[in-house]
Amino acid sequence: MLYFKLLKVALKSQMEHRASFWMVTIAFFLSSFVEIFGIWILFDRFKMIEGWSFAELTLVYGTVHIGFSLAETFARGFDNFGTIIKQGEFDRILLRPVGSLLQVASSQIHLIKLGRLVQGLLVLFWGISTLEIHMGIFQYSVLGLALVGTTCLFYGLIILNATLAFWSTETLELVNMVTFGGVESGQYPLSIYPGGFKLFFTLVVPLACVAYYPLATLLQHETLPLWSAALLPLSGILFLILCCLLWRLGVRHYSSTGS
Repeated sequence: MLYFKLLKVALKSQMEHRASFWMVTIAFFLSSFVEIFGIWILFDRFKMIEGWSFAELTLVYGTVHIGFSLAETFARGFDNFGTIIKQGEFDRILLRPVGSLLQVASSQIHLIKLGRLVQGLLVLFWGISTLEIHMGIFQYSVLGLALVGTTCLFYGLIILNATLAFWSTETLELVNMVTFGGVESGQYPLSIYPGGFKLFFTLVVPLACVAYYPLATLLQHETLPLWSAALLPLSGILFLILCCLLWRLGVRHYSSTGS
């Protein structure tokens, strides 16, 4: 596919300085353990939070961080989209016989973010091996769907942030607050937050639907029907589709701002 060919070109350019790349990636991997260490200290002091053990929480933590790291790695091209708009570079993108979303998505990748991915995988596998729960085909399927849904959700948020530049000529920190705030809040049980906060991350930005509720249902912390654990992560895919449609709307209303 063309997308993977474009990614290969971006990857080759990023790997020109391999020593620097690996040092930064390892440093990012090690620094990412600060968060989980802080959560471990919290559980070491209080043992349980809203009925959740540390091992149980690592499933939610790992899912959220894996999804975010994948989205952040492969959606790097949207970070500077405001600058592309202001400099008129988007006009050149529109002249090419390839979709604008595909071009921007594949323009950059940020592989050092995969350090967070490895950390999330280690935490997730540790949690699965520590918990005394049966992990059959259905349970692993729910976990896989939760990872896909979480990745799509965060990817959609990054696209949404870039899309707003069609009207504001600048990406807005408000969406970044939701994105990074979602990562921080999503690594704890949703039940500790007030009602308005839970509604926002359930109905507006369905982070709870893609990660918390499916895993909480498997761990019997929620009384939702078991089949809902497999369906709820699909909301992340729907959210990404809606963000892509909004991007197309932005392209149709785009007028050049370059000089």
